[in-house]
Formats: sequence, C-alpha cells, structure tokens
Amino acid sequence: MARLVLSLDGQALAEYNMSRERYTIGRLPDNDIRIDNPAVSGHHALIINILNDSFLEDLNSTNGTYVNGEIVKKHALQHGDVITVGHHALRFVDSETDDAEDEFQKTMLIRPREAAAILGSSVASQPAAPAPSPAVAVPPRARLQVLSGQFAGREVELVKTLTTLGRPGVQVAAITRRADGYYIVHVESGREGDYPLVNGTPIGAVARRLQDNDVVQLAGVKMGFFAS
Repeated sequence: MARLVLSLDGQALAEYNMSRERYTIGRLPDNDIRIDNPAVSGHHALIINILNDSFLEDLNSTNGTYVNGEIVKKHALQHGDVITVGHHALRFVDSETDDAEDEFQKTMLIRPREAAAILGSSVASQPAAPAPSPAVAVPPRARLQVLSGQFAGREVELVKTLTTLGRPGVQVAAITRRADGYYIVHVESGREGDYPLVNGTPIGAVARRLQDNDVVQLAGVKMGFFAS
C-alpha cells in the first residue's frame, strides 16, 4: 500500500495511507488531506489511485502543484516523488519499493555518524571530503541508479552536500555536491590502491567530477550517474 508523508521544513507532521480511490489536498476542512496554510488553495490537488498506480492532478490552484521541484498539472506518481503544496511537502512512498530500498540503503549508504568517523580517520592521508565551493549556483538535481545486482533499478537522490556510500572495509567513496557539479572521491578500501571506477577507469586519490551518464563501480556494484 502506498502512503504520503506530510512535512514542513523537513519535520514530519502526518502520514496518510492511500487505501481509498480518491484523496483531495487543500486548505478547507472537507479535504482528505487538510493543510491549513494561506499558500494552499481551498481545493489544491487530487490524487487518484487505480489498482497499483497513483495519479496526481492540480485543481487549478493559485500557487501551483510541484513534483520534485517542477510544476505539474497531471503526474503519474513514482516511489520517492516529493509533492510540494504551498510550503508543505508530501513524499509519496510505495511500501513494496520502500522495503527493498531500505535494504539497499542498509547495504550501500553509510549513515552520517559512521561517515563522519570514516572521513575523520582518513582525512589526514587523502582528500576524503573536499569542502563544497561557496554556493554561487545550485547544480541540477542528480541521482544514482543501480545497474547491477539484486538492487538493480534502485535509485539514490543526491540531495545532500555529502553522500557517503559503499561498504566499510571493502570500498567507500563520497559524492560531494558543489556549485559547479558533483564530484566523487575515494575514501577507503580493504586493499591499498583499490579505487572506485568511473567508466571503467580508477579515479585515483583526487576528486573526479561526474558527468551525466557516467557509470560508477563501487564495492562491486555498478551505478549510473544521471543529472536532470
């Protein structure tokens, strides 16, 4: 079953299970998902669930409905889509996909505290986490899509300044989001000189800028880098 997670400024406020065919979103009390905020229209948007598919439609709202930062009139929802209504965000979660992605994240994504320890231990000997350039511009949204193994097709949105991934003791790399793009840098590996590959070539000890459609190989997993 799909669900929506309502948040404001990154703070989760409520969760809604998509168990019915229609859900209206808006400011007025008669909406299924009420968001009492002046930036939200009385009846702002509609979600229709048909079998295993969910569709979002803007109801001619004053300020528009956005999905992943782009304004939409109609949109077929996918797992991980973020709907923006006024100042609030609604993350669309497909429970079946979410379970599989959780397992992938446990396997490949390194949590911030663990990442800090790994980066801290390696910073003296190699450029593990280069500081982002001052944000004079925001690079396009980007993501990694797994191309091989049991998690093929899974995606990781690169929304943080620093995303650390891999398997400690095997191979770890960090991807930094900077004003001029995304860079991958080697952090550690179980064997000396065992660097991640980009398009089949080891990146070495220096941060490498990623280009759209690059193929990254890390800890035995191939991932495509896509800038959108």
